[in-house]
Amino acid sequence: MTFGMVTADISSIALRRRCRGVRHSRLWWLWLTVGTLATGSYYLLPEGGMGRNVVYQAIGLASALFIVLAVRLHRPPHPAMWYWFAAAEAIWFVADIIFEYYQYTEVEAPYPSEADALYLLGYPMIFVALQRVAHRNGNGGRDVAGLVDATILATGLGLVFWVVMMEPLAADSTAPMLERLVSVAYPAADVLLLALLARLAFGVASWTPTMRLLAVGVVLLLIGDTGYSLLDLYTDSDGTYLDAMFLLSYVTWGAAALHPSMCPPAAVARAESRMTAGRILLLGTSSLLGPVLLLVPRIGGNIRDRSAIGIGAIVLFLLVLLRMSGFVGQVQRQARQLADMAMRDDLTGLANRRRFERDLGRALRRGDRPVVALVGLTGFKSVNDQLGHAVGDQLLVSVGRRLSAGVDPRALVARMGSDEFAILIGDATPESAATLVETITAALHDAFHVGGHELLINGSIGMAEATDATTAMELFRRADIAMYAAKTSGESCRWYTAELDQLAGEEARLGAELRTALDAGQFRLVYQPIVELPHGHIKAVETLVRWDHPERGFISPAEFIPVAERNGLIMELGAWILREACQQASRWRAELGDLAPERISVNASARQLAHRGFAALVASALKDSGLSATSLTIEVTETAVFEGGQAVDTLHRLHDLGVRIALDDFGTGHSSLGLLQTVPVDVLKVDKSFVDTITMAGRHAVIATALIQVADGLGLTAVAEGVETAEQAAELERLGYRLAQGFYFGRPEAQPDFTRDRGAAVGPATA
Repeated sequence: MTFGMVTADISSIALRRRCRGVRHSRLWWLWLTVGTLATGSYYLLPEGGMGRNVVYQAIGLASALFIVLAVRLHRPPHPAMWYWFAAAEAIWFVADIIFEYYQYTEVEAPYPSEADALYLLGYPMIFVALQRVAHRNGNGGRDVAGLVDATILATGLGLVFWVVMMEPLAADSTAPMLERLVSVAYPAADVLLLALLARLAFGVASWTPTMRLLAVGVVLLLIGDTGYSLLDLYTDSDGTYLDAMFLLSYVTWGAAALHPSMCPPAAVARAESRMTAGRILLLGTSSLLGPVLLLVPRIGGNIRDRSAIGIGAIVLFLLVLLRMSGFVGQVQRQARQLADMAMRDDLTGLANRRRFERDLGRALRRGDRPVVALVGLTGFKSVNDQLGHAVGDQLLVSVGRRLSAGVDPRALVARMGSDEFAILIGDATPESAATLVETITAALHDAFHVGGHELLINGSIGMAEATDATTAMELFRRADIAMYAAKTSGESCRWYTAELDQLAGEEARLGAELRTALDAGQFRLVYQPIVELPHGHIKAVETLVRWDHPERGFISPAEFIPVAERNGLIMELGAWILREACQQASRWRAELGDLAPERISVNASARQLAHRGFAALVASALKDSGLSATSLTIEVTETAVFEGGQAVDTLHRLHDLGVRIALDDFGTGHSSLGLLQTVPVDVLKVDKSFVDTITMAGRHAVIATALIQVADGLGLTAVAEGVETAEQAAELERLGYRLAQGFYFGRPEAQPDFTRDRGAAVGPATA
């Protein structure tokens, strides 16, 4: 656990303690209900009576007290804004008492009076409170666009207020100057309230119940203020029914404070100033209010109105211009961000294929001498299969960082997809190209420490230079062919040459002919004996495939098996070999009885083992042929199962069926002894390289001796491969080997002679 996590937990606990009682409070609902009913009862009492005044004052005072109570109850992290609301309501409560006092003691209440001073004093407090709400729950001063939008809306509506209320009040020469100033101050305060409300609306993305109640209270106050001003200016009505607006604004503010969502107010999501359709419509309407007002005859003939509207129109134009410049800047920033994202790999943060091809094309068009290095990781699939994709992703990130840190800063490192990386030197020299190969090799040399694991990853590097390549795709294709050649040959790096294209073309042609050969039945099977030492009795046979091409003649399996492995035809070819071998073994059993070989071996490639359906294919071949599972041996190379994963799972499934597993070419792979712990092996086939020198004195026979001891110690069967002389056979028998195969005992044949022994030259056992 990090220090940041501990701090966050402590802060969370403290916040919950400060907001105690939040989840269980229902006072807001109770107050909202009681306050609304009290407002209704206000109109049931006699007009002008003391009862109405008591209800009015009680609602105002109770609301202020409930706000203070809510702060004490919920303990919000920023209580000042709520105290400003409470202070405003308390001042208005006092102003209401003074106003009622004048109503009862004077024939005509003075205007303006101390009550008006207190009423107007409350507005700055509401302004401060709303400004704190906008700052805590929005983007604060950073949202310039939201501030401009609110100013546009307030300016447009402010022009309407000026024309409808403020200018007529200010132009009334029959009233004293102080009276006119106070009369104009009320709608002016309303315009500022509108601006703050718009600021809040544009700055908050997710509105909590507390936020909604606060906004409703402000709207009710605006309706009441505006209504009274209009009635006083244009009618003789006393506007008593508008008292409900003020009372309900008190009630909703108190409910907003009591609601649990008031704590903490900073939890509200912040809005992005996006130009939505509704926002554009609102701002467009606001900016057009000035010109529309000029169309009203009375306004067009008033010099003060025209001046105010002209000034307002100029302000609106400048604000809209500022907003549009900000909007254009925002679009440009987002476009740059999108362009950067489109050219960047999501996982590693490196350039992606699109960016690599673009920069490579630019280098070619400039006439530079670009060099492309394509790196394919070896063993990455096993990391994903054995350790999970999360570790695999971390490994890719680490490889990308190491490559980026090692190459020249001017070179471009990109992830091309999966486990392939590419590096581009825009204008290379022979020295810089050679250095690049050394850098890549060094970057992959040391182990990667990822997810608590120490991982060794190799890479095959394909290099291509723009000698006569004219397009980025062509140069990249050449690097891809070179990398593929390096991977096939086992080299760490290959440079592209024209011969690689010829080889690739030959492979493509051979792959096409493989398809024809499968359909035309050009393949045949032969079987090489596996004999018992020393007498040479055939114990088993290994199945081998031969291709008799109608035009080329015999084609070695060393040529066509790798091609079939790479283009996927090995799946179909391997299935045919397996089924034919099982059928042949079953026929031998039926025709020869005890003379038939006990077991038949069939080779399986890495691609076959990686297929989830291979075990089911083997089971089906056994069932169709009637051959028992114990009579079949599947031979696999160490490299086919070295990466683990699905290949090892397949072998376990085969072993569970009763099929024997033979590890071919044992001793030549990466970690032969380690495989014996993970792979369900029954047979070790000792590689020919250890048999060739077994008759030589000294250390040459040590490995062959050790391998038979390993097999005996683990209860496995050892088969010596590639026996070509009687001396080799005799020495193997002396060391303890009981099974062997090779040209000395017989070459692969379609129908071996099982009636004769193959080891007369071995002589009697000497051990």
